[in-house]
Amino acid sequence: MTTAPAGTAPRVPEAIHRRRWAILGTLILALLVVVLDSSILNVAMKTIATPAPVGLGASQSDLEWAINSYTLVFAGLLFTSGLLGDRFGRKKTLLTGMLIFGAGSLLSALATSPGELIAFRAVMGLGGAFVMPATLAIIMNVFERHEQPKAIGIWAGAVGLAIAIGPITGGLLIEHFWWGSVFLINVPIVVVALVVMTLLVPDSRDPNPGKLDPIGVLLSIVGLVALIYGIIKAGDLADITATQAWVPVAIGVLALAAFVVYEKRIEHPALNVSWFRNKAFATSVTVIGMVFFALMGVSFFGVFYTQSVRGYSALASGALMLPLACAQLIFAPRARLVVDRLGVRATCSGGMALIALAFLGYLLLGRTTPIWVLEVIGFIMGAGMAHVMPPVTVAIMGSLPREKAGAGSAINNTFRQVGGSLGVAVLGAVLSTSYRNGIADKLAPLPQPLRDKAGESVEATVGIAQSMGPKGAGLISPAFDSFVHAMHVVASVSAGVTLVGVVLAWFFLPARIAAPGRPGAGAPTGAEAEAAPAVQPTKA
Repeated sequence: MTTAPAGTAPRVPEAIHRRRWAILGTLILALLVVVLDSSILNVAMKTIATPAPVGLGASQSDLEWAINSYTLVFAGLLFTSGLLGDRFGRKKTLLTGMLIFGAGSLLSALATSPGELIAFRAVMGLGGAFVMPATLAIIMNVFERHEQPKAIGIWAGAVGLAIAIGPITGGLLIEHFWWGSVFLINVPIVVVALVVMTLLVPDSRDPNPGKLDPIGVLLSIVGLVALIYGIIKAGDLADITATQAWVPVAIGVLALAAFVVYEKRIEHPALNVSWFRNKAFATSVTVIGMVFFALMGVSFFGVFYTQSVRGYSALASGALMLPLACAQLIFAPRARLVVDRLGVRATCSGGMALIALAFLGYLLLGRTTPIWVLEVIGFIMGAGMAHVMPPVTVAIMGSLPREKAGAGSAINNTFRQVGGSLGVAVLGAVLSTSYRNGIADKLAPLPQPLRDKAGESVEATVGIAQSMGPKGAGLISPAFDSFVHAMHVVASVSAGVTLVGVVLAWFFLPARIAAPGRPGAGAPTGAEAEAAPAVQPTKA
């Protein structure tokens, strides 16, 4: 390790510095396969909902859990995985996570029931929880401070790009293979990534890592699972007052409250609650959670709009996401230039406003709206995301000392995943309830068992209508109309949540934020602001 002059922090070793961009490319490969998997599933949901042998006959509740079993395990273990990386080495946790993720992908591809798919997706979430914090923490330890905003911008752009290209990749696979191929594709990518990471990526750790917090982790997982289970159950029953719905919600809220109280009192918490006293940090993670709350909820219904209502194939439905991907490619790497010119507050608020505008654009969509309107909406949303993710990620990492990069990355990703999980649960429940209420009158003549089944989703209604032959033809058009109305309701809620995020960003984010990764804690001043960032590399 290179020694630094007295009064400054040690610099990145020259050998690591020379291959820093290759290391970043390797980390983005790992990042792409983990994040892409969340979005690639969206385009396969309609096929998975189809009865065997084509799909698994999954209900809307099953599909929501297929998404949330991954994100809940992912979010629940991010704190612990970040601490393990800080303690034992980020490279070790990165390689371990990729191995687990690859195994979970293979098992998911071979699932024979919705229950198996939900369980194996949880295994994938376990692997992903070790990968995500390690990628950002390693970036913080191989780049000098002046290059970190650019590297983080590329990292954040890769997250957005993966979200956008996932449906396209999934569409291609569904078009030519069976639904399990959307998971099987991960396996060869994981193998390549493992080989390259072993050769290129250096190891690093926190010289003063925190202790593990099993009680805190358990409380957070119980709280999140119970809360989201209750919300999804409320959507299934279209009744939040039902015992099966409000009791789990209450248990979840109490467990999460106990988690916060416990974390404030112990010496080595999984989540350092004191970090939230930093206004920039607290606002940044809240904004990330709100963006993904709205985004994942809308993404959940988007595939049913394009495939079920508009009749596009899985491949064409995925291709409709291209404008979102293009906007990410164009704007994300350049977002730091906008931040340099306008500041974090204006850039983030403007990006959130663009996302809110895109959600409002969904109100223009009907059964026969020209499809170019959806393309424009996607481009606006991609441009907005590209100007939110990089600055808030820089703000989060800039609020913490560099040696806490693993923990900071874990919190960043936890709020993204928890926001997404709540978005799927809450907005999925809103969609389900709005749809069921809209189609109820048309389903009244059906026998009770068929009526309950048909009211679950637009796919269920259309499937039953087709099984009834000519007698069911009159249900299809009302089903599409009810779904479009429910989609408008969800888009309105998403726009409202995002507009709240605009206000928070404008009033609580600072105009400028110091470069991330400084040593120590608190805002840098004087000589500390000029010092090179600290790094604690170990032999790769």
